[in-house]
Amino acid sequence: MHCTSLQDYSPAELKSILELAASHKKNRAGYAGSLKNRNIALLFEKPSTRTRISFEAGINQLGGNALVLKSNEIQLSRGESLKDTARVFERLCDAVMIRALKHQTVTTMAQYCHIPVINGLTDMYHPCQAIADFQTIAENNIDFKDARICFLGDGYNNVCHSLVNAAALLGSEVTVACPDGYEPAPPVMEFAKEKGLNVKISRDVSSAVKGCNVLYTDVWVSMGQEAEAEKRKNIFSPFQLNEEALNMAENAIVLHWLPATKGLEITEAVFESNSSRIFDQAENRLHSQNALMMWLFKVA
Repeated sequence: MHCTSLQDYSPAELKSILELAASHKKNRAGYAGSLKNRNIALLFEKPSTRTRISFEAGINQLGGNALVLKSNEIQLSRGESLKDTARVFERLCDAVMIRALKHQTVTTMAQYCHIPVINGLTDMYHPCQAIADFQTIAENNIDFKDARICFLGDGYNNVCHSLVNAAALLGSEVTVACPDGYEPAPPVMEFAKEKGLNVKISRDVSSAVKGCNVLYTDVWVSMGQEAEAEKRKNIFSPFQLNEEALNMAENAIVLHWLPATKGLEITEAVFESNSSRIFDQAENRLHSQNALMMWLFKVA
């Protein structure tokens, strides 16, 4: 089985991974050796901090071997097809994680690779982040069915897409406060609807955050969007996660998948506030990904 997006999973499967993530965080030593003699390729088409460190450190903690590869260091950069590369990976490795520019790279790899393929981020989805997000929500004694999440900023965003996918599976409520034209992608909205989640779209931050107990934001200018930076800053400025928005919410925790551009999508005061769980969230990437890998290998 693969993890190309959370749409691959049932509610019960996602809950199993989250339960394992919580158990791993409480007892890391108890899972040491779970990936003994497993070789996990980590393929990066984009720069990374949290994804690389959390996967590499996590694999090492579980007794496996992390093979860190940059796309320009292997034959993909010289024209070898993704199909052929996938078939090499499956002969030499036990799993592959890909941080890719395009989602099709991950789905193609999964099509031709009969070992677990994990999406470490694409332009469309970031499932590993969403698993860590909901682990963090659970740690704050918020039942998934009581989670009222407001995502502020760019709704057509890989983090927002996977957040909506997870919420749809776990029974949480989601409001996306975004400018017109920046709503989540139709496939994401359709999946949510199929699972019984009516994603609310709002143009007004004050009404969007009211009653929410989780506030989430992400950068307005992602890698590859630098040419649009000034335009996007102007468009998204009314959707900043600031003190006013936080005060209008209901004792909300604050999440951000990092890196943050303080003063744009989130203020320094909110980022450093007692409501912030941003670095718990970053740590939980390791625990949730270790849980995901163990679950995929059926070793826990």
